[in-house]
Amino acid sequence: MKVQRFPSKAAISATKRSLYSGELPHTQQGVAEVKFSGEEFVAKLLDRRWTLPVPDAKIQQILLSAKNGYGTLGGYLSNDVSLLNNANLGPRMMEDNQEPSFYIVRDDLLHPLVNGNKSRKLDALLPLVEDHSVTDVVTCGGCQSAHAAAVAVSCAERGIKSHLLLRGEQPEIQTGYNLISAMYGKVTYIPRSLYADRKKMLKNHADYVAGSSGHVLWFDDILEDSTIRNNFGSNFAQQEARRSGHSRNIAIVNEGAGDVVALLGVIRLVQYLSQDHLFGKKRSLKLIVDAGTGTTAVGLGLGAICLGLPWEITAVMLADTVDKYQQHETRLISNFKRHFGFPFVESGLNDASESVVHWVDRHCPRKFGNVLEGEVEACHEIAQRTGILVDPVYTLSAWEMATVLGKRETKGDAKVVMLHTGGTLGMFGLAQRYRSYFSKLKD
Repeated sequence: MKVQRFPSKAAISATKRSLYSGELPHTQQGVAEVKFSGEEFVAKLLDRRWTLPVPDAKIQQILLSAKNGYGTLGGYLSNDVSLLNNANLGPRMMEDNQEPSFYIVRDDLLHPLVNGNKSRKLDALLPLVEDHSVTDVVTCGGCQSAHAAAVAVSCAERGIKSHLLLRGEQPEIQTGYNLISAMYGKVTYIPRSLYADRKKMLKNHADYVAGSSGHVLWFDDILEDSTIRNNFGSNFAQQEARRSGHSRNIAIVNEGAGDVVALLGVIRLVQYLSQDHLFGKKRSLKLIVDAGTGTTAVGLGLGAICLGLPWEITAVMLADTVDKYQQHETRLISNFKRHFGFPFVESGLNDASESVVHWVDRHCPRKFGNVLEGEVEACHEIAQRTGILVDPVYTLSAWEMATVLGKRETKGDAKVVMLHTGGTLGMFGLAQRYRSYFSKLKD
């Protein structure tokens, strides 16, 4: 297989200057040079190759009415559930049912191993990796990283080698996402002291994989090259490829796929959910999501802004302070504007630093990854009553918030929607760490 060599950073920078100055040497214009209405902009932005054949997701309604006799356990409601066909999820049906409730978007069902927000983040990323003839992907994550497992499976399905740098030591018994990562990719365990400098760690390992004949670059550079291709056609990169003698082409993907391209798959989901036969564009929505890095929440917020939707995105913070989440949000929005050129002033978002997400604390804040007494039992109760599996680290936090808001909303108020971000295989790793909590399930 002939491997392409990417344009140099100097070439990319020079070409970008010509793009942003309006000096296009080609009649075809990129997204950044054309002003659209919100829907036209999103249609143009999403006109690309995707990993998921369709953006569809199943939607369920969780009923919270106490008069139906549902009990409680550990302070959490045990809810009945009615599975809704997408064709029936229109405004009339939603108005007819006035029971306290919330809706749940079942992204955990997208793929048996690559699901939830990991699947959405990779939706636009993987086709770009394929288009640029990448032979190896290097990324990193925790020992039970759902992101690392998703990359490993997705790369293996495409004949690409994945190199996964996992923090800490190999567990005595491999299970959950750790086992999936080891089965589908090449895992290297990294001491915590070295893992702290992720950028250096990733670059050093990518250089090692490349050897003397390979070529290494960050995924952000691939996106830059993709932007240039959109403006100059494929010949720009193909001319560079003909000069390439590299035997391996290594791409570095950041932890959690927190690059700006990850936003595109989430925006695609927003466009899907805003169809008239689903939640529509006029109905007020309170959309709840758990926040690890916060990238998914920002994607939801940008999607709502781009399409002019009256949706409020609430993200339950799990891993950092509100200042850090807002800094990450500002950085993503700035990169989104730089790469894709959305006219924020026309959208009502006058500055890239303005927030598109309502960041909130978890009901019981704690150090990331910790599980509190009673939370495993709560997940157990939810699974038995509704057939939906949530985990105590991530998705239980969104379920708790959706339950509170769902009971609070009355007739005519905004509908509450929870995005299920997957992560259920993480339960296997938690069962190893919190044996006493899980042993209580036998009772």
